Amino acid sequence: MPRDRRLFAEFKKEYSGNDIIKLLDFSPSRSLYRRLKKSRNIQYFPTDLSTDFIAEYQYDITNIPVEEGFFDYIFCYHILEHIEDDAKAMAELYRVLKNDGKVFVQTPFKEGDIYEVPEAKTDEDRLKYFGQADHVRLYSVKGLAERLEKAGFIVTIKTFDQDNDLGSSKKDTILLLKKN
Repeated sequence: MPRDRRLFAEFKKEYSGNDIIKLLDFSPSRSLYRRLKKSRNIQYFPTDLSTDFIAEYQYDITNIPVEEGFFDYIFCYHILEHIEDDAKAMAELYRVLKNDGKVFVQTPFKEGDIYEVPEAKTDEDRLKYFGQADHVRLYSVKGLAERLEKAGFIVTIKTFDQDNDLGSSKKDTILLLKKN
């Protein structure tokens, strides 16, 4: 998928490939899983709580069972819009990230404010309000950045135009996080 190619391209800009690192990847794509699993310098932690994706771990993003400052990099792509207590998830990402580590975040984005309907608890209601039965909110870029900053992160918003080499035909946005 274009978003996976963009993520990998941005990761390669941040990681030289020389150091041995620990990388946590929530609900990894098959292509990234295969590529990262082969790397000798990456201790790869592919995780998926739902078991819908290829993964070797089943970490709950609100309670990751590792010590503080464990991961050098974290991929959190299309995850936070599924998490009811996103503040707890963001705090947990902050906790498990090394001081010089980085987190790559992406969700579906909308214009304006974050859209939440707390009383939407059933799949039918969530489909009605969010367009997908397993979503609990729709973020705006600004709204998500503010929540991540509140969790302690320094947020860099990276927006990309169409890129035929990566196969992206629309504006693509990634939030790159580091500890404050």
